Amino acid sequence: MAVSFLVGLFYNTILAWVLWYFFNSFQDPLPWSQCPLDESQTGYVKECVQGTPVNYFWYRETLNITPNMDNNGSLQWWLVVCLATAWSVVYICFIRGIETIGKAVYVTATFPYLVLTIFLVRALTLPGATDGLRYLFTPDWQVLLNPQVWLDAATQIFFSLSLAFGGLIAFSSYNPKKNNCERDAVLVGCINSATSLYASIPIFAILGFKATTNNINCFNSNILKLTNEFDIADQNITMDNYDMYLENLNASYPERVANLTLRHCSLDRFLDQSASGTGLAFIVFTEAVIEMPGSQVWAVLFFIMLFSLGLSSMFGNLEGVLTPLLDLNMVPKWLPKELFTAVICAICFLVALIFTMGSGNYWLEVFNSYVGSVPLLIIAFFEITAVILFYGMKRFSADIEYMTGRRPNWFWKICLMGISPIMLLVVLVAYIVIQGQVQPTYPAWNPDYALFPESEVKPYPDWVFSICILLSVVPVLPIPIVALYHLCRRLCKKDHHKQQYPPPPNPYSNMAFDPDT
Repeated sequence: MAVSFLVGLFYNTILAWVLWYFFNSFQDPLPWSQCPLDESQTGYVKECVQGTPVNYFWYRETLNITPNMDNNGSLQWWLVVCLATAWSVVYICFIRGIETIGKAVYVTATFPYLVLTIFLVRALTLPGATDGLRYLFTPDWQVLLNPQVWLDAATQIFFSLSLAFGGLIAFSSYNPKKNNCERDAVLVGCINSATSLYASIPIFAILGFKATTNNINCFNSNILKLTNEFDIADQNITMDNYDMYLENLNASYPERVANLTLRHCSLDRFLDQSASGTGLAFIVFTEAVIEMPGSQVWAVLFFIMLFSLGLSSMFGNLEGVLTPLLDLNMVPKWLPKELFTAVICAICFLVALIFTMGSGNYWLEVFNSYVGSVPLLIIAFFEITAVILFYGMKRFSADIEYMTGRRPNWFWKICLMGISPIMLLVVLVAYIVIQGQVQPTYPAWNPDYALFPESEVKPYPDWVFSICILLSVVPVLPIPIVALYHLCRRLCKKDHHKQQYPPPPNPYSNMAFDPDT
């Protein structure tokens, strides 16, 4: 419940960002396609010129980000409005509980497939799409040897399947007792993996298009510098003979070539620079959309799809908060469920205002890194350990047989009793070891940084690092607390039973021998 609550706070903030971009997608031209004029109206804003229009719109026009976490900044009213709108939409979908959620899911679960199909058809026709697909399906063995990659993959699959959040358990409580849970588990896992693969194809095709465009622009910029410096006729230097010209000029005039500060142009380098997470949606993808004909249409479709995906994820997060509180009778009977849901949404909105400040993006990364990683691994490990060791595999198999009509086969037993807990433990220990060896840092957007527009990597302040540890520990604290409570309660009951019901006297004792004498 704690993880679902904390994840829901920052997850709905991402939906607020999506709404902000969605509202701005109806402008022609798109507001992130060009730099705005400065105050004198004679030039462009320096921060935008040094970076890119896409980065400027994201960091300054959307986030109005501060240069570090120590400077919180003020609330951004446009983000507050979008955040209130996002929580209002979530509340409307939850107003009647599972009845309205079930109807909303028909839209939020199917519409993204339609948009992905449209993007797939368009993306495969773009120049450079095949390079992006080649990059997607060509394994890099050096990267696969990095433990951090596997940790990120484990975190991603937990988010993708909503494991250890509580939402799946909450939704499953509405199923009939004889529901075929084995079939559901296999179907959900297969459909999730197939959807991830299907979604990756248009995304990497578009990333390949963006990398190809950047690579061509990089070559054209270098060619322009060479032709102007050495008075070479136009169109004599092309991308095909660029290396030959550069080698000859560098051999004859090394100092003049060095002073040109030519960029290193490589398609693979631009593909490697593709961002992930929020950067993929709000920086890389929006920059690619600019180059596509009819960019407004593609931007609107893309952000509608993102909002649908995020909204369906919010259903599980909020249900993981509401259902435990209702089932544990922690809500007064006289309080209507609709009002209780409104109170929870209002509390979440007020707490999430921290993400609408100038430092909000930094705090969102903190929550995403420390709430959505270690706590999920710990909760999942103790869930499977409690079922197998304490509840017992035999009792669990009997429950599955009662529901499905057959007991789990050897594959499920091997996974539950060996593979799954071992892998969870290995990933958890590896994560802790890796994080313990490096100092936590965060990338800051600082226009005064010497290497701007590159991000300035800064260490977390000590007080922020303390909050990071707190966010990792608080969601799992109920596990030892509840375990100790039940242990003490069982011991107390056992002592009380002994006092109330002393052992019966030995019928063969003649009371003639006293062992203490």
